[in-house]
Amino acid sequence: MAYSTLLSPLTVGSLQLPNRVIMAPLTRARTPDGVPGKLQQRYYAQRASAGLIISEATNISPTARGYVYTPGIWSDEQVLGWKGVVDAVHREGGRIALQLWHVGRISHESVQPDGQAPVAPSALRAEGANCFIEFEDGSAGQHPTSTPRALETDELPAIVADYRHAAHNAKRAGFDMVEVHAANAYLLQQFMATGSNHRNDRYGGSVVNRARLVLEVVDAVCEVMGAGRVGIRLSPFIEIFGLQDDEPQAMSDYLAEQLSRRGIAYVHINEPDWTGEGPQLSDDFRRGLRERFSGSLIYCGHYTASRAEALIENDLGDAAAFGRPYIANPDLVERFAEDAELNQPDPATFYGGGSEGYTDYPRLAEATA
Repeated sequence: MAYSTLLSPLTVGSLQLPNRVIMAPLTRARTPDGVPGKLQQRYYAQRASAGLIISEATNISPTARGYVYTPGIWSDEQVLGWKGVVDAVHREGGRIALQLWHVGRISHESVQPDGQAPVAPSALRAEGANCFIEFEDGSAGQHPTSTPRALETDELPAIVADYRHAAHNAKRAGFDMVEVHAANAYLLQQFMATGSNHRNDRYGGSVVNRARLVLEVVDAVCEVMGAGRVGIRLSPFIEIFGLQDDEPQAMSDYLAEQLSRRGIAYVHINEPDWTGEGPQLSDDFRRGLRERFSGSLIYCGHYTASRAEALIENDLGDAAAFGRPYIANPDLVERFAEDAELNQPDPATFYGGGSEGYTDYPRLAEATA
């Protein structure tokens, strides 16, 4: 068997994974009403051989949205829809985590309740950033974000409560884990970054203050799921959606220590060169994270099987998450085991639509028949 280290078992928190090939969260924009259905059941069940599936980013509340056609987890109907997905994955022997999402300022008034402004740590527009909206003619596409309003200090407990409620609903739906999305310039990272957080209350200024909201969210989610079933996604050093941060290393070090104290299952790092371009994380950064965080480390960003194998063998990480390879290869684990050629994804079908480019990529056995 090829890539025996990557395909070896791993304990992540309270879960036993049969391999270290993680399906990364992938926004596919195929739930027009925000409720997963049979199409999503098939899509995720096809990929159940992954060590762990991390679901597409899922809105925790109506005000968390920035992209149309993305699922939610605040209503009973959404819980029922996700339960169908979870059950389908479990029938195939898989494990699945729900990623909890609040976009913050990466939104537009047209996708917010009653056309209100999006919320953020400070009233600073994400310059050069787009979200995904539906236009008056019924088509959908990218559109510049709206200027957000700054959240008042006394509103922040309600944000934490939304995450707690979402975790309760994830548990009701039967998810094995939840992942707090604190990466990619969305709300929680907006609070952590110096460029988007200009607050002068207890949630702004110092590293400790800017990390306060994300740690309150983690604590709330751990109360519901248990720390061994909670992970978090971070993206230190990333520069997208107009995000700017003067202290990414200090924030990363502090978070790693605080998250380790809480005993959560894993930290999932989206690397700054996730598209294959730009700066790479240094081995010194990875070793420092390993020293500060006692749980599992998952890295995501333009990985191949051989690069992931080297990462794990060098003890720089415990698993690797694959995004675009999982779009086109539902049997990615089996292809890695055979060192087989991978299907190439079609970018034209990444977002929106139906089964084309979603559930119709051939498995290895079908491709060689």
